[in-house]
Amino acid sequence: GKHRIVIPCLGHFKEEYEKVSKLYMNNKIRTTKYTLLNFLPRNLFEQFHRVANLYFLFLVILNWVPLVEAFQKEITMLPLVAVLTIIAVKDGLEDYSKYKMDKQINNLLTKVYSR
Repeated sequence: GKHRIVIPCLGHFKEEYEKVSKLYMNNKIRTTKYTLLNFLPRNLFEQFHRVANLYFLFLVILNWVPLVEAFQKEITMLPLVAVLTIIAVKDGLEDYSKYKMDKQINNLLTKVYSR
């Protein structure tokens, strides 16, 4: 298997350290759910697991059928869009606060016990 290589002084061994350190995972804490790339699809995926959101989506889709159309198409979409937007903003702010807390924890000074 792989063995861990510890290089205590980076002065002359900086290139070797960078090459070796790419092989191992870091020990940073990450409690966030989203990244910038996956926020919108993942958030929508999670929101449409709620029955109420699926019901409103069903009403929006049903209202696009000309025989069943009860209201204007845009008016039917407003409650769903409003709820999805509010929940997405709330989730985004919560995740950002988790990101800031993770960054603060990952930058704390630590004491290392060495004989």
